[in-house]
Amino acid sequence: MGYGKIDELAINTIRCLAVDATFQANSGHPGAPMGMAPVAHVLWNKFMTFNPKNPDWLNRDRFVLSNGHGCMLQYALLHLFGYNVPMEALKTFRQVDSITPGHPESHDTEGIEVTTGPLGQGFSNAVGLAIAQAHTAGVFNKPGYELINNHTFMFFGDGCAMEGIASEAASLAGHLQLGNLIAIYDDNHISIDGDTKVSFTEDVTARFESYGWHTQWVKDGDSDLDGIEAAIKKAKEVTDKPSMIKLTTTIGFGSKLQGTGGVHGNPLKADDCKQVKEKFGFDPEKMFVVPQEVYDAYGKHASEGAAAEEEWNKLFEKYAGEHKEAASELKRRHSRKLPDGWQTKLPVYKPSDAAVASRKLSESVLEAIHEAVPELLSGSADLTGSNNTRWKSAVDFQPPSLRIGDWTGRYLRYGVREHGMAGIMNGMSAYGTIIPAGGTFLNFVSYAAGSVRLSSLSHQRVIYIATHDSIGLGEDGPTHQPVETLAHFRALPNMMVWRPADGNETSAAYYMALTSHDTPSILALTRQNLPQLEGSTIENGIKGGYTVLEDKEASITLVSTGSEVSICLEAVKTLKEKDVKARVVSMPCTEVFDAQPKDYKMQVIPDGIPALSVEVMSTLGWEKYSHEQFGLNRFGASGPYKDVYKASQTLAIKFEFTPEGIAKRAHATIEFYKDVKPLRSPLNRAFQQLI
Repeated sequence: MGYGKIDELAINTIRCLAVDATFQANSGHPGAPMGMAPVAHVLWNKFMTFNPKNPDWLNRDRFVLSNGHGCMLQYALLHLFGYNVPMEALKTFRQVDSITPGHPESHDTEGIEVTTGPLGQGFSNAVGLAIAQAHTAGVFNKPGYELINNHTFMFFGDGCAMEGIASEAASLAGHLQLGNLIAIYDDNHISIDGDTKVSFTEDVTARFESYGWHTQWVKDGDSDLDGIEAAIKKAKEVTDKPSMIKLTTTIGFGSKLQGTGGVHGNPLKADDCKQVKEKFGFDPEKMFVVPQEVYDAYGKHASEGAAAEEEWNKLFEKYAGEHKEAASELKRRHSRKLPDGWQTKLPVYKPSDAAVASRKLSESVLEAIHEAVPELLSGSADLTGSNNTRWKSAVDFQPPSLRIGDWTGRYLRYGVREHGMAGIMNGMSAYGTIIPAGGTFLNFVSYAAGSVRLSSLSHQRVIYIATHDSIGLGEDGPTHQPVETLAHFRALPNMMVWRPADGNETSAAYYMALTSHDTPSILALTRQNLPQLEGSTIENGIKGGYTVLEDKEASITLVSTGSEVSICLEAVKTLKEKDVKARVVSMPCTEVFDAQPKDYKMQVIPDGIPALSVEVMSTLGWEKYSHEQFGLNRFGASGPYKDVYKASQTLAIKFEFTPEGIAKRAHATIEFYKDVKPLRSPLNRAFQQLI
């Protein structure tokens, strides 16, 4: 198929750049880039369409490096093809303030589509990118206008294949018949522990065939460029299945340690670096060398990508002439701006309205806004009826051949795959035209924690609808009742954790989740009914914390979230019977409250009186907002939720999450702090102005 010296030179340039960058950093993984340089060259130079001068072009092909430890492969490619990754960035690989961190990060480096590193994540992200492409094409492509037809290409290794999340995502991709997804498996038989025969001897190809993937095997991934090209070409021709190409390679090809674990996660020694360069025809005494012929060859392909974008722009112009509204809508979605006035559809509640579970309030929001925010795609990990994540008119996202939905569908059936769902949603968000929301029980967001963390790190607007948020779910018992979960995710940087107390706060949570372009959200929602609160408004809720009941003569502030806010309000009445006045603060989202001005926060939790936090969860973290904490630092119990809140004497459990139990602890708090003068608010801290 016409490969010659320039191709060999380009491949060896990639290898040598990976060797030099890891050697200079004295850190990194040269083995995978050296082994996968041939397939990367063929894929990027022969098949992928992209424009380095506009990395955000909508119809570009997407590339995901799931085995993200091999990131010097990707950085070298980005540099050589002309992205804004200069040679200096390669020379400062893995150094502070460099745009070439130790694993790919989408917000740091131009041309990186998704943040990978934890193995298997990129695999699930790629499935999400492919879903987003199929949906966007389904919505916007018209007869004669195939606007959206890009492919998602993904590399993964043995480690990714071992991770459960990859299995979850691969299974769903096979079901969805994602013919726009092509995965290339680096079959080099090496992981950190050495030869994979110590732990991984399954038939990976047979597994993917059972998932419903199209599979091929290129036995000589080190030098059979024609075979690699033929396999990718064939994979592109298969449109009703995702494709997996097993590519047998030699890790660290050219090194003295090639084919061994010694070249996986350690830079080459100085003598090995030199002999590799000699073997590949490079000067052993020079580092970071790129022959002009390689820049020219890759520059030519980059120019072809720019020309392809120009042709696409002309097609889009013509499309806009015939489909004005669709064109305007696609441009708006790609800009990530929400439709004008969408927020006016958010439900608003009065105190006289009926008590409703916040999972049902969430459903009401989705019902109210789904037409106004058409890029919102909902779904559930096999808990649709419990999560209440599907609006009545929703169409399922399914391959049309199954006749149970179509590509335009906005409801995803993720199956019992919480972790896969979360990783897939990160990819969907990264595509640029979709806002994904997915449901499971709050306790099982912990199953998805690895992907949730990457939502935050990579600044993806992903919404986790997490129902059954506490011991209030009742009968399912401690296996399903989250205790530590909120403390865990509140500790996660760049994550909004919402636990709304009523309908207005639920609407506020959705408002913030949808308008925060670079921050994901977890919405912790109840199974049990919650009353609509006096003093609650969307405007108050979007501040993250506010005074829901004020009393200037109060002796204590009760700070609470979710289902416990209404119990605190009842506790105020209990306290009043003993001539004790109290004020109540609702804190639906500590992260958003923390971002408010200090003066406002000090009005909400002021100096002079003690604060007691009340939440049926771990008390960890509440020290920041209260002098004393009333929570649950043990597992829950199985039974009707009202009985669990009280808890049984016969079981020697005494939770006392009741008005009387809160009042008892309020009395103790007031008594304990009565002689502390002046009593500072827990928010009034030395570092307040430094944060």
